Amino acid sequence: MDHPGADGAHRIGPYALLGRQSTVGGGEVFVARTDEGLLVTVTVVGAERAADPIFRARFRAAVEAARTLSGAFLVPVVDADADAPVPWLATEFTAGLPLRQAVDRHGPLSEPALRVLADGLARALTALHAAGTVHGEVSPDSVLLTMDGPRVTALGIVGATGSPAPSPADDIFDLGSTVLFAASGGEPDTGALPVSLREVIGGCLYPEPPDRPTAEQLVDYLRRQDLPALESSWLPPAVTADMAAAAVAVGSVSAGGGGRGPFPPPPVVATGTGISRRKLIAGLAGGAAVLGGAAAALAFSGDSSPAPDGRAGGPGSTARPASPPGVRSTSASSASPSSTDGPKPIVLAGPDAAKAWSGAGKHAPTCLEASDKVVMVVTDTATSLLDATTGKSVFPHLNTTNDFGTTSSRFPTAYADGVFYLLCDTPSQSGLLAAFDAASGKVKWATKMADVDPGGGTHAARYMSNYVAVAGNTVYVCGGLLQTSGSFSARSPSTGYIRAFNAATGKGMWRVKGTDINNVLVPPSGSHLLATSAVPGKKPGRVQMIDAGRRGARGWKVSVPHAAYYFTMGWPLTCYAAGLFLFAGGNGNTLFAVDAATGSEKWHQRFDAKSGDQVQIGAPFSSLDGATVYVPVGSDLAALAAADGTLRWVATLDGANDMGGSNLFKAALRISGKSAQCSADTVFATDSAKTLWAIDAATGRARWKYSDPGQPDVGFLWTVGGDHVFIASHLTMTAIAAHRR
Repeated sequence: MDHPGADGAHRIGPYALLGRQSTVGGGEVFVARTDEGLLVTVTVVGAERAADPIFRARFRAAVEAARTLSGAFLVPVVDADADAPVPWLATEFTAGLPLRQAVDRHGPLSEPALRVLADGLARALTALHAAGTVHGEVSPDSVLLTMDGPRVTALGIVGATGSPAPSPADDIFDLGSTVLFAASGGEPDTGALPVSLREVIGGCLYPEPPDRPTAEQLVDYLRRQDLPALESSWLPPAVTADMAAAAVAVGSVSAGGGGRGPFPPPPVVATGTGISRRKLIAGLAGGAAVLGGAAAALAFSGDSSPAPDGRAGGPGSTARPASPPGVRSTSASSASPSSTDGPKPIVLAGPDAAKAWSGAGKHAPTCLEASDKVVMVVTDTATSLLDATTGKSVFPHLNTTNDFGTTSSRFPTAYADGVFYLLCDTPSQSGLLAAFDAASGKVKWATKMADVDPGGGTHAARYMSNYVAVAGNTVYVCGGLLQTSGSFSARSPSTGYIRAFNAATGKGMWRVKGTDINNVLVPPSGSHLLATSAVPGKKPGRVQMIDAGRRGARGWKVSVPHAAYYFTMGWPLTCYAAGLFLFAGGNGNTLFAVDAATGSEKWHQRFDAKSGDQVQIGAPFSSLDGATVYVPVGSDLAALAAADGTLRWVATLDGANDMGGSNLFKAALRISGKSAQCSADTVFATDSAKTLWAIDAATGRARWKYSDPGQPDVGFLWTVGGDHVFIASHLTMTAIAAHRR
């Protein structure tokens, strides 16, 4: 399941996401709706925690316990999937206002309101702890204020993480911190607590866990105070007014759909990325082409000359100005909406595709990879090799499987020079890298990942393998380090790794790891790789060359400020073409092309929204021959000459996605995985309306489109082999020729 906050998915499980409410500890919280129209609240787990097997085990157990709980101050769990690629939790929808929002807007709560808050939280934790469950995430962000008192969910995401696991005493400390926040507005000063609560809430904050009261003792203490009951609403009028407005907003979103009500929409429909029915403004050396429309227009400007120092940062560079040297600033007035210079945008429209073949299997594919003759189909039970022209099996099934499959951040398959590569398991072994001969269907070699490290392999079991790639005679496996010493912190920079294997024998050659290796781009040829770093605190991240010819030695580095999303674990927003590495820089709105060997900048192009909205380009990708680079920006796909960045054509999506927002290229949605691929003369790209487009690489016009209304919520799996595209939707496999209508 794709992460809604990362790549723009509008559904998770059986729920349509209507609007994002907040970010809480381990994930993002959305208002969602069932197909029957019932509202729920869905919490989507963040990528780092989703990658932690300890988290998954605890989350699964906590969900099962939480399903049986109920209480006046608990929001019950109605659904969850701990085994999805991105775990999620659905709870009953409760109209209210997050405590942090209420205090930030209207100041600290009164003494009577604080007593209601403390009592409600204590009663909720009493129910949880009596059932042997720990919440682990009681905070101003996870506590909801309602007309009838505070509410917390019967399960906190953080409560399923960490080593050791949170204890009931940790919940009590969090309760005390939450009440103190509500009393002080955020200052950690117990003097802000009213006298009636100072002693007991102060006790909740004792450093030693055994000294803190239990939840049941806290309830009893507050009851014994025997203070006068409230005669009216426990919340001030300003807060209840906000709650009423929030209820109206939810009603608007529920009725209207698509995240178009007052609630903030998911990132996919944010202003500045949802660009449809517009023309692209290209400010190139000879003039500008225009992308006009009723909303914001994009300005595309650039300077093909090198930066003053001739570099994009240069070898060893560790810092770079926020406005890169040589990038010309483009104002809203620098391009005219009526300019006719440059190619005119092409609105994509084409006939429905004709299928070359289609067939159903017994098990849903989890991964696909293809050559011009053979399609490798991996399920959770076996691996099959199919004839690309007929869809029939050509060799006996293999007992290799991959349960996690291909996702927006996992690519366990590769093909090169007549060999398929797969990260897989067998009934007797797990954690294998296997190579299959496409001509015979036989296993060439299979290497157990934990046994081949040059350093002895003692740390390999802690690695998670995210993707495999091939260049020349080397196979690369890239991923992340799960744990180093039994502890886990989502706040720590994530550690990535690259492992190199001999493509002929599977023998391990070298390995490098570090927080500066989180996304790795492996070109199809050459010995230079590109890696992006984790963001160290508030410092900028960076891209750097990894020299495979020197066993993974670090090469030149370029700082990339203000683009934290770019460096999270997953498929990189980078590409390779004609000896150049291309990557997003600036604020994510500038495409830089640098020499792969030296890091010297060759050209750059910058995209701006004419309205002043922030624009962020998606994952660039190149043609097979490296002559053209394709840059997705919202609803637009620009084709640029790799040599100098000259604009060749712009294809534009029209219409809306399946949730009513602007239709966008999936490749424009930050971490979007293989949402665009190329054959020799065709660009294939998917959009957020669940359509696959075949676009003529020479003209930018659509050859055909393919839609499958029955495809999974996350979209179908697909890959390109030769001049065909192969699509898996549920149990059905379909092949379409690039030129066939």
